[in-house]
Amino acid sequence: MNLITWNVNGLRAALKKGFLDFCAAEGADVYCVQETKMQQGQAEVDLPGYREYWNSAERKGYSGTAVFARPEPSSVSYDIDAEGHDAEGRSITVEYENFYLVNEYTPNAQDGLARIEYRVSWEDARREYLVKLAEKKPVLLCGDLNVAHNEIDLKNPGPNRGNAGFSDEERGKFGELLDAGFTDSFRLLYPDLTGAYTWWSYRFNARANNAGWRIDYWLVSNSIADKVRDVVILSDVYGSDHCPVRLEIDL
Repeated sequence: MNLITWNVNGLRAALKKGFLDFCAAEGADVYCVQETKMQQGQAEVDLPGYREYWNSAERKGYSGTAVFARPEPSSVSYDIDAEGHDAEGRSITVEYENFYLVNEYTPNAQDGLARIEYRVSWEDARREYLVKLAEKKPVLLCGDLNVAHNEIDLKNPGPNRGNAGFSDEERGKFGELLDAGFTDSFRLLYPDLTGAYTWWSYRFNARANNAGWRIDYWLVSNSIADKVRDVVILSDVYGSDHCPVRLEIDL
């Protein structure tokens, strides 16, 4: 299967920047989209042959996730079964015969770590949710997880230490998630590859200088890590401050 995750930073904007052409060219089995910033029906997403599933935030123009799937799931669920984490449209789970696929837009800790308490509570609730799923069948987790796990995952680790996305709290929670039975599929295949980023600030010519962060992931249950064939960061695809990431896996 070929599966793609992409934080589009506003799907309506991405539709004007070639999103549909990209999808047609890739022909992936499933597209997992984050930060849609819209409700279903506010724009037409013309992807013939794909079923669409939306989880939009209660607040208009904010957050939101969507899944466009060619294979029909056996079930679809929304959010992470945790009180207080169901208003921002941050997660969709689609179930297939042999695995669960969870599309997630992790809350940002914000400047000065103003939202770190909420972020940590999300991390704990989401980890519990994924572990329960994994007791039934393997899990794929994808999306903008809003954390660079290690120094290799961002261009300038020193000045960013302690900032949102590279705080000890967020990095530690990511490590706890891996310890709970999950594999960072990109680092499994490319443990020492530098300069591999998925998000760049719109400021300071960051993308032109490849001064980025790797914060978009494909995590897989350890039990199916050997089925990963490749993880490709599509850094030449524009239309957002993030780029798409493709998982190729035998499932």
